[in-house]
Amino acid sequence: MEQRKNILVIIGSASAGSSSEKLAHYFAVQTAAVFAVSLYNELKLLPHFDPGRSVTDPPEAVMTLRKKIEQAHGVLICTPEYVFSIPSGLKNAIEWCVAVTVFSEKPVGIITASASGVKGHEELKMILQTVGASFTEATTLLIQGVKGKIGPQGQITDAETEQAFIQFTDAFKALTGG
Repeated sequence: MEQRKNILVIIGSASAGSSSEKLAHYFAVQTAAVFAVSLYNELKLLPHFDPGRSVTDPPEAVMTLRKKIEQAHGVLICTPEYVFSIPSGLKNAIEWCVAVTVFSEKPVGIITASASGVKGHEELKMILQTVGASFTEATTLLIQGVKGKIGPQGQITDAETEQAFIQFTDAFKALTGG
């Protein structure tokens, strides 16, 4: 039996118990046979991006995040949309990774789960394309009206969304070689 692939799940929400966090846990449970999932829910610990420090003097929290991304076989970003954009903490984290190559050709999955999410979803895809991440349309999933589609533990309660999640998961497994 092949060893499970290490997947880092970055939770883009700043709220404890968010839909993004619940979906990240759900993903971990649903893919446990294939992936060893570690959750990164520490965006609040990262200082504001400082391009002067990005290469020569990055803060320890930034170095830790970069190392986690680098060592993962793939990265999944679960995020809401805030004010028609991605959350500032998530953008900040990605900015700290621009000057290095941790996202270059890294298999990435994107789950945007929000009331609408369209603008934030498109923005995150554009940003990840800019940093050289490897993803396809099949490894992105937009869940609109998420609060009415997941239960209190993050389980998907909407049949159409569950089917889309399964297709997304299958595509992400293929992208990561899982």
